[in-house]
Amino acid sequence: MIPAPHPLPRLTREQVRRVDRICVEEFGIPGIVLMENAARAIVTVARELLSRAGGTRVLIVCGGGNNGGDGYAAARHLYNAGYEVAIGAHPMPEILPSAAAGGPGGVGEKDAQINARICDRMGLRIEPATPSSIAQAQADLVIDALLGTGLDKPPREDAADLIRAMNARRTPILAVDVPSGLDCDTGRPLSSHEDCIRANVTVTMAADKAGFAHAHQWTGVIVITDIGAPPEAIGRAAALQC
Repeated sequence: MIPAPHPLPRLTREQVRRVDRICVEEFGIPGIVLMENAARAIVTVARELLSRAGGTRVLIVCGGGNNGGDGYAAARHLYNAGYEVAIGAHPMPEILPSAAAGGPGGVGEKDAQINARICDRMGLRIEPATPSSIAQAQADLVIDALLGTGLDKPPREDAADLIRAMNARRTPILAVDVPSGLDCDTGRPLSSHEDCIRANVTVTMAADKAGFAHAHQWTGVIVITDIGAPPEAIGRAAALQC
């Protein structure tokens, strides 16, 4: 990676939220644009990992929030590039027809829902994520898009089961933004070590996270990616003491 001219600060959970708010509310950057930029960065790294492994099959485990939305968006681009993509959803997304939501990206429709709906219309397979489906999936790479930086308490048992199943595969894992189950502020698992993803690579958005300096065994190689957040937004968010 080519370093930025001015090193970016490490962000806490609350500062990450503030970056998003500043981008959307003050700079007028729609959240779905940030999500699309994140997805393209994820895909770049995923393709490099697949090339090294000589594989073409990807399993993406998507949660219900924006982290999962990044996963759905990445699924589209990987499919378009010719990869075999399977999506395990937890929970299953609510696929709304455009008209029911007031048109594409309609009122009340979340960015993650929009990307899930596009995947559905493209014919990508979206199935409930279960420990057995993860264990049995034919995949050369697993993308962990289950839980994001907002997690501040131990993952629920159903999510923890999925984390354990991903780790048990011994397939390379790419974590989206933060390994599921990791506290991005402290760099420690929020529960037991078994309930935290052990990623080979973590593609983290906009800036490094506060706890990552002490979390290499969970994050693996950290790739910081530009998602279109202006440096002023990141700097102002970092000035928030939390």
